[in-house]
Amino acid sequence: MTATIANHGPDDEGTWIGGPAALGHHRLAIIDIQGGRQPRMLQEDGRPDLVLVYTGETYNNYRELRQQLAGLVHRMNTSSDTEVVLHRPREWGSSAGTLFSRNP
Repeated sequence: MTATIANHGPDDEGTWIGGPAALGHHRLAIIDIQGGRQPRMLQEDGRPDLVLVYTGETYNNYRELRQQLAGLVHRMNTSSDTEVVLHRPREWGSSAGTLFSRNP
């Protein structure tokens, strides 16, 4: 599956399989080269709660949102924009999508 997207990035690759779902990712490392591995996962009670693969870069306010999320008891382990995208629906629900724009 991930071989078909190998051209998306030569820097890293990862997969996650859970039940009938599988996610795969190839990465061009731009932000947080060491800590931005994907798929990213949040767990609850030792089980995956949210899993994300994210292709792109958040250009606007992810650093400020990261600080805000960290202040709301979200444990942020990296400086990756992907981690911010993963944590945002837990705090702000489905309306969180409006916090990010595709273009700077």
